Amino acid sequence: EMPPKPIQDTGIILKQGYLEKRSRDHGFFGSEWQKRWCVLKKRNFYYYNSEKSKQPKGTFSIEHCSARMASHLRKDSRKRCCFELICPGKRTYEFTAPSPEEAEDWVDQIQFLLKDLSSLTIPCDEDEDEEEEEVYNDVDSSDSMNTTSHNTTLNQDEPNMEMGGEDIYEVLPGDAQRDYANYYQGLWDCSGDNPDELSFRRGDLIYILSK
Repeated sequence: EMPPKPIQDTGIILKQGYLEKRSRDHGFFGSEWQKRWCVLKKRNFYYYNSEKSKQPKGTFSIEHCSARMASHLRKDSRKRCCFELICPGKRTYEFTAPSPEEAEDWVDQIQFLLKDLSSLTIPCDEDEDEEEEEVYNDVDSSDSMNTTSHNTTLNQDEPNMEMGGEDIYEVLPGDAQRDYANYYQGLWDCSGDNPDELSFRRGDLIYILSK
């Protein structure tokens, strides 16, 4: 587990709420399920004594973990509210949500993040001196977006490189050649209430025309 950090130092909150966490070391008189304020960030999961706590009780990375519903954890009426986070080489974290729908939403959000984390790498241009991979972050600050746009912007004036008479990459037409710093991906479904509001679904790519 990672050393605890104050909540304000850990990045953008993607989901948070009260869950019951199953204790590994509950005593004879201790409660097996303990109420915790849980916070999901881009890469880490934090749990606190309460919503007002400044210092987390614990934290762990969700990278390489898997999330799934786990009705076998309880035998009572709340068994459909259970889910677990399986972290290979570490431990399995077991939770009970307030409702089955809320449990499914936690699992969906974590699975979406895991899928996103597995595809964060964009190769650098071939003429770069340093052979390394650039990692982009589509939910962090605009500064990080501007940094990564240097390596991901397509150059419209650069001629196609050929190998054996065939293009080794496809030149995208029109607006697709604009830099990626102005592209964003929806993390949740959003329905516009008014005619001038944009509706989109989770996973949709959105291009910002102006700010």
